[in-house]
Amino acid sequence: MSPLTREAFLLRGALAVGATYGAGAVSPFVAAALGQPLTTDVTILNFALNLEQLEAAFYADAIDMAPLSGDVLRLAQKLAANEQAHVEALTSAIKGLGGDPDPAPAFSWGGALDSQASFVKTAVQLEDIGVSAHNGAGPMLQDKKLLATAGSIVQVEARHAALVRALDGQPPTVAAFDQTLTQPQVLELVARYIQD
Repeated sequence: MSPLTREAFLLRGALAVGATYGAGAVSPFVAAALGQPLTTDVTILNFALNLEQLEAAFYADAIDMAPLSGDVLRLAQKLAANEQAHVEALTSAIKGLGGDPDPAPAFSWGGALDSQASFVKTAVQLEDIGVSAHNGAGPMLQDKKLLATAGSIVQVEARHAALVRALDGQPPTVAAFDQTLTQPQVLELVARYIQD
């Protein structure tokens, strides 16, 4: 598999810029790793990498620990492979820019892996966070010619979200237009899964 360009992954993981909520309530790790200012391609890619690490670890741990079966297990396996591919491509892109990829933190899922139903609800949350975040990341791209590549990632992530929403008995979309999440909003939503 050829690595995706760095700009393609900006849209996937640079979960928006903005300051609607303060990041003061999040753990020190989140504030340091996910909360760094998204001012350069490397910081944006590392933010994306941290989020992809979260998703990849969630699906991998669910396959190993959650009581999944049937279509849910098969989907978790497919999404785990997709998210791991994103982690590898982001790591490669960061190194290609001369940056240092952030190491993966330790994650804790609480009760998210206790049942198939709790896994699905958490998957819906994580996928919805990712898709909503793409909406604010496009303007951050420094090389606008790569928006088409980035858009192709958004489409795949939206399909992930629609699939897990269907498993949860939810409609594939909430409205005709997705919301945008700011960086602080994302930090607040994912902080509970990251161990200090």
